[in-house]
Amino acid sequence: MRTGKLPPELLGRLLSRIPRTDPRVLVGSAVGEDAAVIDFAAPPGTPAAASERTGAAARVLVAKTDPITFATDRIGWYAVHVNANDVACTGATPRWFLATALLPHHWDEAAVSRLFDQLLDACRELGITLVGGHTEVTAGLDRPIIAGCMLGEAPRRGLVRTGGGRPGDCLILTQGIAIEGTAVLAREAGDRLHARGVAPEVIERAAAMLFDPGISVVRAAQALCAALPPEALHSLHDPTEGGLATGVWEVAEASGTGAAIELDAITVCPPTRAICDALGLDPLGLLASGALLAAITPDQEGAALAALQAAGVPAAPIGRLTPREDGLQLILPDGSRQPWPRFERDEVARYFDEQPA
Repeated sequence: MRTGKLPPELLGRLLSRIPRTDPRVLVGSAVGEDAAVIDFAAPPGTPAAASERTGAAARVLVAKTDPITFATDRIGWYAVHVNANDVACTGATPRWFLATALLPHHWDEAAVSRLFDQLLDACRELGITLVGGHTEVTAGLDRPIIAGCMLGEAPRRGLVRTGGGRPGDCLILTQGIAIEGTAVLAREAGDRLHARGVAPEVIERAAAMLFDPGISVVRAAQALCAALPPEALHSLHDPTEGGLATGVWEVAEASGTGAAIELDAITVCPPTRAICDALGLDPLGLLASGALLAAITPDQEGAALAALQAAGVPAAPIGRLTPREDGLQLILPDGSRQPWPRFERDEVARYFDEQPA
């Protein structure tokens, strides 16, 4: 099989085999849903509806796990932030992090120490406690791999799902697309980019996008959750592997809707455009942590944009969710429409797979 996510059809079949026996699992494994939600305060066997009526679970536990496999530079930083993003997209506050670090034989103690410092720095920035994990030197690796597990807590009645979108919802995108993919390529393929004519200052700026505008969406998600009534904030989603193209598809698939997205409304930063042009990549399918997709009722669009602006997060509406039968459509600058693009795998994975050994 190719590197990257499992095909969604295969993943859907596998997830459908999971027994749904514990009523305390409010959000379980599903295509498009990136974190699990557990009603941990309710007694075992308590139906979720009864728990909500009696107030037995004022808060819920949110759990997320995600690995970092493309990056080697600042891998600890990536691990904390990408896991925190998905927890924040449920309306939860990320609290506790565990990291499983699989390290190659050629790493020395100094490299391990730098990795640990990255984990601590990222946790400190977000107010997260590193509570455990596992470390080992693993045979057969040419690069480190970190699998993180983030735990958070959310108010029971403030829970947000990827699959909560409804036809007519306004889709807002923060910051811009392919921020993480741009930073990864600049840091991992800088020499190749230079050889293909990308100016050193552009590569340097692209590498710095890891921190500015950054790959975190926690502040943006928290600003929206604080500013909007729960009945107006229908979906939050952090597009990651497969880029905005896959992120929009995941929101629509989980929500049972279609979508119409305006190409001209999507922000692509100049370094991203330069790197994609040099490597023959499409930014719509490029690793996209740092962008937040929010589906909200149209009457709250102004309030949402104002809240994000007050939080220092640039954002813009890019389209709307539509009835499922309308499908997913990309609206071109001339007003014509074409099917929304699909990518079999992330453009970062495709690029690295196509490089000679």
